[in-house]
Amino acid sequence: MKVLLMMVVVLMSALQVNAQTTKVADKELVGTWMMVSMQYDGEKTIVCGKESGYSQFKYYGADGEYACAELALTKGKIVVMPHEYGKYSFKNGVYSEMGRPAVKPEEMQLIDKTTFKGRWKNRNDIWKKINLSDKAVKYILDCCKTRETPADVEQNIKQVMF
Repeated sequence: MKVLLMMVVVLMSALQVNAQTTKVADKELVGTWMMVSMQYDGEKTIVCGKESGYSQFKYYGADGEYACAELALTKGKIVVMPHEYGKYSFKNGVYSEMGRPAVKPEEMQLIDKTTFKGRWKNRNDIWKKINLSDKAVKYILDCCKTRETPADVEQNIKQVMF
């Protein structure tokens, strides 16, 4: 019985080590992703999506195109809140976006072909690859692209409203 138990423990350890060393190709990041959960340090996990009516969207193009937006379901309507649009880099597990310095490897890890985890400031996130229609992806990308307010429009809004 002890021998059998030891064999099970050794086998489980070997499987765990093998699972931890399985490398996911960097190219698997390419695509459209949805935040499925976030957890601020010391707080409960917040499940995103249908349960909360809130999520985040990230797009990684094969050419380095990057977009990020928040999405909310409010009174039955989707509200897209563009966050940023620009470029990303992901080579040999080293990730950077928007020209910022690369993050530590533990702050952005592909778990498998459809899951990555990330850390931003004091929050841990889990993301899942999703299949939105091309039209929906284009719409969100266009929202992110126009996030930057033209200088003359911004000046006018500041003068009149602020």
